[in-house]
Amino acid sequence: MSVGVRLVTVMLWVTLAMGFGAPAKAQTQEKQQHVVTTDELSQQVARPAEARQSNEEAVRHLLSSDAGQNALKSANVDYARVDKAIGQLSDEEVAKLAERSRQAESDFAAGAISAKTLAYIILAVVVIVVIIVIARAV
Repeated sequence: MSVGVRLVTVMLWVTLAMGFGAPAKAQTQEKQQHVVTTDELSQQVARPAEARQSNEEAVRHLLSSDAGQNALKSANVDYARVDKAIGQLSDEEVAKLAERSRQAESDFAAGAISAKTLAYIILAVVVIVVIIVIARAV
């Protein structure tokens, strides 16, 4: 082989080696940049469940309060049945009711609404829960 052919062959091999090595290195760097730890994944998976639990607790707190118990008694509604029905609501429905429950309790504590208005809000929450559960059963 002549020197020119050898030089071209060597240059070809060097070029091929560099071409195959660069994408592998780039892919390795890309994979390292997108790695998510199992702890981060666990936290992301747990967030919706924690949010739902917090929202259910907010609704249950309102219903189990003295005003809530009085409102339920005056309407002859069993707290246990409503409590069970809360678990049947979607995450979005529970979130909306939790927001209303928190706002009602906050307004009552601040004196912005009366105990009677709070009782009406509590009964409205109960009615919403019951309607949603009955609508799903049909």
